[in-house]
Amino acid sequence: MPNPVVFVLKGYPRLSETFIAQEIAALEARGFDIRIVSLRQPSDPAIHPIHREIRAPVLYLPEYLREAPGRVFRAWRRARRLPGYRKAWRLWRADYRRDRTANRIRRFGQACVLAAEWPEGATQLHAHFLHTPASVARYTAHMLGIPWTASAHARDIWTSPEWEKRDKLADAQWVVTCTANGAQHLRALSPDPAKVHLVYHGLDLDRFATPTAPKPSRNGRRMSDPVKLIAVGRMVEKKGFDVLIAALAKLESTVYWKLVHIGGGEMAMRMRAHAMTAGITRHIEWRGAQAQEDVLAALREADIFILPSRIASDGDRDGLPNVLMEAASQNLALISTSLPGIAELIVPEQTGLLVKQNDAKALAGAIDRLIRDPALRGRLGYAAAWRVKRDFDMKDGIAKLARLFEQDAASTAPANEMPTADNKDDGA
Repeated sequence: MPNPVVFVLKGYPRLSETFIAQEIAALEARGFDIRIVSLRQPSDPAIHPIHREIRAPVLYLPEYLREAPGRVFRAWRRARRLPGYRKAWRLWRADYRRDRTANRIRRFGQACVLAAEWPEGATQLHAHFLHTPASVARYTAHMLGIPWTASAHARDIWTSPEWEKRDKLADAQWVVTCTANGAQHLRALSPDPAKVHLVYHGLDLDRFATPTAPKPSRNGRRMSDPVKLIAVGRMVEKKGFDVLIAALAKLESTVYWKLVHIGGGEMAMRMRAHAMTAGITRHIEWRGAQAQEDVLAALREADIFILPSRIASDGDRDGLPNVLMEAASQNLALISTSLPGIAELIVPEQTGLLVKQNDAKALAGAIDRLIRDPALRGRLGYAAAWRVKRDFDMKDGIAKLARLFEQDAASTAPANEMPTADNKDDGA
């Protein structure tokens, strides 16, 4: 790949976005020269092993413009000389009229910094997430006079206003998204539905090799050998872990189980308090955020994986969480909810069990059923692992993404030439 591709991310590295790190590492392995631009400094206490494999340099933009006023001002002075600055300014003004927030102002300032500090020789600009990263990418692309592309995932699809999605879909060269449900939604909003491509993240099956040893046949009858449950995910509203706690509290006291939860999140203290009130704290081990190798080890020790996802009050929801594929690859029986993206992996009674969102009673019934029936756990776990191998191998998605980048590479020129003469700045 002759010229660098710039990836704009919300934050890097992030424990909750292994699918992005997996994608970058795989593209680098295919010869792509990736440059990472992060809108935020890293905040997680640990990183995954895959982050250590990524060679891409990282440019951190000022998260808040007031923290680097000199850098932002110098960038604006330089960016406003670009031929496309006035168009970017007009686009931003149109957006700001509909979204008068500090966040909108910040995105234009970050775009000025990125345009002014553009990596030498780079010809392509790609944003992960259709909300704020795509805004920065869009303004930057117009300043530099290059096309831009994006990957849409979950929150960005379901919480962004329709006017913004329509504008970005019309403006982007192409957009990929990771669920059929998301692709259908975006195609309905796009003036050119053919620009929206379904590309599953998939799973790196070399990292998540399926175990050959069978799972233990625990059935919840022995206090000394409880059935091992695991839940992995940030403690935020859309993950529904409060529903899981309510469901576990409904299990009979003669059924023996142990839950391991992995993940941080804003609701962590509330979830622990909820478990204490429900009287089940002694059955739960809260491990907090963990690196990928620790998550994998925990999955291999477990019997049942549970993810009670739901649509949050602000519309946020899961697409197809990678952790479901990771759990399936380890022959784990899956229990989740019947959200459209999740149903693209879990076929009820074939590759897992699905219940309605927010239904603690139904969730308790599904957990109880799998605790008591190790043969059913085994059948569902093996079927889920087979489904992941057949339909969700990462290599297929990476090949599709690589083809899209390769098609664009031939038609784009380096965007690092910065004009020296001031243009009319249209009042900016």
